[in-house]
Amino acid sequence: MRKTFSILLMFLCVSIHAQELSSFVESNLLTSLQKDDKAALLMVHFGTTHDDTRTKTIDAINQKAKAMFPKLDVRESYTSRIIMRRLKARGISKESPLEAMLRLRAEGYTHLIIQSTNIIDGVEMESLRNDVESVKPFFKEIRVGNPLMYSTDDALRVVDILTKRIPTNAKKREHVLFVGHGTETPATAIYSEIDYMLKAEGHPNYHVGTIEGYPTFDNAVQMLKAAKAKTLILAPLMFVAGDHAKNDISQDWKENLEKEGFLVELHIEGLGEIPEIQDIFMQHIQFLMNHRVRGIMEKKAAYSTQKD
Repeated sequence: MRKTFSILLMFLCVSIHAQELSSFVESNLLTSLQKDDKAALLMVHFGTTHDDTRTKTIDAINQKAKAMFPKLDVRESYTSRIIMRRLKARGISKESPLEAMLRLRAEGYTHLIIQSTNIIDGVEMESLRNDVESVKPFFKEIRVGNPLMYSTDDALRVVDILTKRIPTNAKKREHVLFVGHGTETPATAIYSEIDYMLKAEGHPNYHVGTIEGYPTFDNAVQMLKAAKAKTLILAPLMFVAGDHAKNDISQDWKENLEKEGFLVELHIEGLGEIPEIQDIFMQHIQFLMNHRVRGIMEKKAAYSTQKD
């Protein structure tokens, strides 16, 4: 475990140094703690009502976080009100991020690291940051991590992981279509970026579509037909393989793609099940352990000393 963690840290230093240090300054959270200070890691998930995928994704990454950051008390929260309500009807209670943060403060925690398992920096991340801003006065410090596909380096790593995870035979006209949730905000552009990266990195038979964003189902069909795809592997580009994966993708998208003449196979696996994807989130947490956000006044001070 120690050897693996050391390798992880070495990779971390190389991959995100240029990516984020312009907005952060080095600051070790644990060494900054004073007497009676307490630090916790809050894992934030959209959530799921499906026990099978929760065990493989949410529970799995929570356990990995506990193993990798033993000096932090690890808690979890869900952001979906609908999922929390359905789980409560089954006797399963989950706190929202705001509820979890207020509980941590009541328990005497002074420093928080917040890491969500969101895929993109969309409305869920915006809501989370708003919650964090509302409780900041109650804590000495709160650090918020980025979602899975935030930087270019993150996106390139995801492309590499997924193409190795689901190999295809281009000569047999086998193609892969990853289906993300999508959003109506500009953040949906990340899905087009991933589609572009797949092809730019030498994987012309890999494509991306979304349920509620862009590229749409029709866009995906156009790409597949233009590429003369025959056999198609359909896979979710989502952290958990829940309702969207089991209903929208496995049923609606599969049936409609078959009507378009494709032979469709399913690869229903949440991104959260993939160890290498989990590692990206762990690296985001490790980065936060050693860096804090660089305030705007600090940036302006640095700019004022630069020569034209």
